Amino acid sequence: MKHFLSIMDWTAGEIAGLLELAAELKANRGSRRDALRGRTLAMIFQKPSTRTRVSFEAGMAQLGGTALHLAAADLQLGRGETVEDTARVLARYTDAILARVFDHHDLDRLTVGGVPVVNGLSDRLHPCQALADVLTIREHKGKIEGITVAYLGDGNNVCHSLINAAARTGLNLRIAAPPRFEPYPDILAAARDGGAEIELTTDAVEAVQGADAVYTDVWASMGQEDEAAQRREIFAPYRVDEDLFAQAAPDAIFLHCLPAHRGDEVTDAVIDHARSVVWDQAENRMHTEKALLLTLLGA
Repeated sequence: MKHFLSIMDWTAGEIAGLLELAAELKANRGSRRDALRGRTLAMIFQKPSTRTRVSFEAGMAQLGGTALHLAAADLQLGRGETVEDTARVLARYTDAILARVFDHHDLDRLTVGGVPVVNGLSDRLHPCQALADVLTIREHKGKIEGITVAYLGDGNNVCHSLINAAARTGLNLRIAAPPRFEPYPDILAAARDGGAEIELTTDAVEAVQGADAVYTDVWASMGQEDEAAQRREIFAPYRVDEDLFAQAAPDAIFLHCLPAHRGDEVTDAVIDHARSVVWDQAENRMHTEKALLLTLLGA
């Protein structure tokens, strides 16, 4: 049974295949209209979402399938049913499970149901976002391998999945994060063992200098709201403004997984810049997820 909990669970060839299929689906949006007819995706949300929910729902609809939005509080999970029992029941009704969770271990527990499980986001990883990221880079740079991305800010789940993507696509990654906010050492080690070129620094300018793309994310994720004021002070040197963006290559693009806190991690002038590709990046969530669903469901 194939799942998509981490990019590292898939080979470089499999990831390349997903990206090729996603590009094909984007170029011909009317294709595969009936490929998932009669198929159902259960979508468990412990966290609210715009892009994850709408991209998967729209993607399933475009492929002829059905997506069910299941807020955790509306399930028996909210009354004490175990994750494993919920998975076993959902697997009797649906063909795959998408879950957006706090604890990454909950995704492993969902796999006991016997249908494919997709990580829609966890505290550790956000692999669906990374698929959209690398497709966007390929569209705007013509390739992925050898492209240098500077990631600024928190070494969070988005950063972790970019690290994984570097190991599977040949992307070069420079990460600038303040002390104590670096990405997990085990994730870095696994990617480097897989051949990824990853540099760590605390200096934002050093990371951005000559980079082909500049990427940032919010400084306080869901569940960290009580730390927002403290994090704003710590991460202020990593704000992507016009001066910092100008340190990148002249044709560098700007990436952000969204939602953006304008004025914190990025200024209006950068996110609305002519070389900002954040809206393409958001759209590509749907195309890569359609490719993923088709692959997981054998269609």
